[in-house]
Amino acid sequence: MNITLIIILVTLFTSYKCFQSQSLFNKLKNHPYSVVKNREYYRLITSGFVHGDWVHLIVNMFVLYEFGKIVESIYIELFGQLTGIIFYLAMYFIVLILADIPSLRQHHNHPSFSSIGASGAVSGVLFTYILFYPWSWLGLFFVIPIPAVVFGILYLVYSTWASKSKKDNIDHSAHFAGAIAGMLIIIILHPKVINLFLERITQFQGPF
Repeated sequence: MNITLIIILVTLFTSYKCFQSQSLFNKLKNHPYSVVKNREYYRLITSGFVHGDWVHLIVNMFVLYEFGKIVESIYIELFGQLTGIIFYLAMYFIVLILADIPSLRQHHNHPSFSSIGASGAVSGVLFTYILFYPWSWLGLFFVIPIPAVVFGILYLVYSTWASKSKKDNIDHSAHFAGAIAGMLIIIILHPKVINLFLERITQFQGPF
């Protein structure tokens, strides 16, 4: 069993338990006010295993399954079986934490604000994939084919705009921060990925 599948199973179980228990949900969610005031730093990790509903959960886990297994194999290929798994798992948890930093800084004095979900970490995984396969074709809304690198640019632009302009109870800053964090980690661990990306970006591939 690979690490990606284990993460998914743990997330499914934790989210399901939180669907049944509001008190557990409140205990695990990212609540910047409690993180700072009560030093409940664990929330920066546990919030990534909690989701608002089944749609939120299934979408995140589907994306993580599709791209996580590939990124995990990349880590193993680059660093070896054991070290690759350790680095991949560390990357996931580090991105979980870093994705929550913008909302932590912005809302630590706002008791009413909270956020949940694995979207930040999943964004980190997805953008790691994009660095290695910029011209692979993704299904926008699961239907419209779009090059991964184009999707990545649109995703970052939209997340930046939405974090400043939209009031939809989605932590768009976590999406942006997670995407950047995921890319930075693999660049730090394997700087040659920059040259690989630049080389592959010049080799356009069509959808068929």
